[in-house]
Amino acid sequence: MKQLLEFLGFVAVVQGGMGLVHEFTDWHIGLVQKVGFLDGYEVYVSVALLALGGALFAAAESRGSG
Repeated sequence: MKQLLEFLGFVAVVQGGMGLVHEFTDWHIGLVQKVGFLDGYEVYVSVALLALGGALFAAAESRGSG
């Protein structure tokens, strides 16, 4: 379970970071800008993904090795 939480946290952090890079540099990377109903909210969603990734890492650490 710990590895799953760490993997999901990593994916969330990477997608959040790529969403912010897309917004500020116009590089066409990441999945946040490809979701149609998020138009206009990409920055907020990217920051939320970064926060979610941090929370998932914290949850993984609290689970321990078991």
